[in-house]
Amino acid sequence: MSKVTVSRHAHFNAAHRLHNASWTVEKNEAVFGKCNNPHYHGHNYELIVSVRGDVDPETGYVVDMKWLADLIEEQVEQRFDHKNLNEETEEFKVLNPTAENIAMVIWKLLRKEVAEALELKVTLYETPRNFVEYSG
Repeated sequence: MSKVTVSRHAHFNAAHRLHNASWTVEKNEAVFGKCNNPHYHGHNYELIVSVRGDVDPETGYVVDMKWLADLIEEQVEQRFDHKNLNEETEEFKVLNPTAENIAMVIWKLLRKEVAEALELKVTLYETPRNFVEYSG
């Protein structure tokens, strides 16, 4: 059977600080620059969640897009939107909230809910020109 990929676009706004507590102030500033601001900074994250699999002959769907939208709202938007990732989320209390780590966390949250037979990919835009992709 032919595989089809369906994608849902979502967004959330969040603040964070890139920082490694085991490094000196100087090393953190050298590596993370403005992103190490102790007062944090924010992004308007754009998220694309893609699910790939066989089309169900009864529904014509890979997955129900309403279900996917609701899943993203519940697992990502409610958890991260308008939050300080470092201070207000369990996932990033000790994990540095880089775009790479945020994408992997989102993938793991969604993977638990997406059928094992389906492929899952998360694309996260931190800025219009900087984005990461993670598919497990």
